[in-house]
Amino acid sequence: MQDRDALQEVYRRTSRKLFGICLRILGERADAEDAMQEVYLTIWRRAGSFDPARGSPISWLVALTRNRAIDLLRRSGRREMAPIELADEIADETPDAETALLQLGDDAQINTCIETLAKSDATMIRTAFFEGTTYAELAGRSAMPLGTVKSRIRRALLKLRECLG
Repeated sequence: MQDRDALQEVYRRTSRKLFGICLRILGERADAEDAMQEVYLTIWRRAGSFDPARGSPISWLVALTRNRAIDLLRRSGRREMAPIELADEIADETPDAETALLQLGDDAQINTCIETLAKSDATMIRTAFFEGTTYAELAGRSAMPLGTVKSRIRRALLKLRECLG
């Protein structure tokens, strides 16, 4: 069952962080707004498919957002990304989801777990998930085959899940 109040609360708590991700990947405010609309429509339609055994709610939302923004970027044919600092120029004064996570200690735990990875794996995780770089772009940057990049990220994510579990 779809719950408007629940979606409104999710939006209130996450929109700033998710908009920052869209803006970072897409570079244009209008494009980021379009992506956000698609993200929250997807959340509305697919909230029932969220599986807590596979990760935290914010991880699921960030993955949906990142993937939607990259899809829109690919469709547009552009590959430019705005500096991450632009994500801070959002008018909303309420604490964002990242701040809330920091207050709960989750961010510190995630960073601690990322630090347990091999340096190159930690860099790939940060680049892919925090900067919005595609696996293909990572493969090009690292001069590794795409399959190798995918395998290393998958193994790193499994290690992170184990560490966070």
